[in-house]
Amino acid sequence: MQPIRHWMAATLGALAVLAASPALAQAQATVKVGVIGPFTGPSSDFGIPLRQGIELAVAEINTAGGYLGRPLELVVRDDKGNPDAGLAASQDLVKQGVVGTIGFCNTGVAAKSLDVYQNAQSPLIIPCATGTPLTAKYPPAQSYIFRTSARDIIQAPFVVDDIVKRGWNRVAIFADTTGYGEAGLKDVQDALAARKLQAVHVTRFPLGVTDLRKELQAAREAGANVIFSYTVSPEEAVIANSRKDIGWKVPLVGAWPLSFPFFIDGAKDAAEGALMAQTFIAEPSNERRASFLTNFKRKHGERMAVPMAAAQGYDATYLLTYALFGIRDGKLDGPAVKNALENIKRVYYGVVATYERPFTREDKDAITENMLFMGKVHNGAITFAYPEDAKRNLIVQRKK
Repeated sequence: MQPIRHWMAATLGALAVLAASPALAQAQATVKVGVIGPFTGPSSDFGIPLRQGIELAVAEINTAGGYLGRPLELVVRDDKGNPDAGLAASQDLVKQGVVGTIGFCNTGVAAKSLDVYQNAQSPLIIPCATGTPLTAKYPPAQSYIFRTSARDIIQAPFVVDDIVKRGWNRVAIFADTTGYGEAGLKDVQDALAARKLQAVHVTRFPLGVTDLRKELQAAREAGANVIFSYTVSPEEAVIANSRKDIGWKVPLVGAWPLSFPFFIDGAKDAAEGALMAQTFIAEPSNERRASFLTNFKRKHGERMAVPMAAAQGYDATYLLTYALFGIRDGKLDGPAVKNALENIKRVYYGVVATYERPFTREDKDAITENMLFMGKVHNGAITFAYPEDAKRNLIVQRKK
């Protein structure tokens, strides 16, 4: 426990130093931070742990004095995993006068709301949604859209490189018809093309599909030796269960929804062995991560349903706070917060990574490929796919 106390003391001590200012005498008005995500509905399995990670960070930050003596106040809105609900909630958050918003788990939901934040000059930090286009919609220098999750343009090549090393080079792609599936399909196809490969079969399907046996049989007849999926966790379970129903033992690989409870619980034994890209696995591999896991359990008293969502939301909250400390006059308008995020002076030793200049005017994505490793489903939980990944995880990576 001593290392855990040491890391937390150092983190809170750093915040206290940053907070020390004559401005402490100002009125104790709260600093409003928006939070948006799917806290009900079919994507709530990773929306809820996202919110929990943010709540943990805010509790710690407020213990250390908040921003210049002003506590952070979360303004939480549920987008229900629905683009229209997300748009309405985003418009409301901007009206609430938040200094910035942390949120979105679904690429399609985020995509419909980006203009709200950009036009209002209100910074948005995306801690979960991974669709490549989200941080590419606006010219980087003008963009108010930041991200602490791994965009698919780095996830897809990472996973493709891994499966090719295993000799799985006849790929069947199963992607849904949402913005997430569309962007993911393109990224996988581009990653295969870079290897001078192409998919032997492609299936597109809408959310809510309940049976993909016919499509999987067609993929098998095309000679596929691996399935690369891009969809959310309930539909991932449909793929795994349909694969089991036709007696096909081909590997299932993909992005991080394969680590979500709605997939693991929905597919049960059919989920075993599924492989996916990860930035964080809930193992106390070092002092920071042990502290995070301990404090999360103490605050929320339950299993961390999707550790990546919780950790990325937690780190995003600290990065926003570190940025705010770069604004010493207390004038937290959108352009000032954007500039502060692009020029964070102090290194934040986070859970997922060590963040040294995570954002700049020309780069709004904090996660780089060296921070990824392969995870797999084993006995209903996520662990490291390879011993070398577990060993590499002992050293917290910095941006490259």
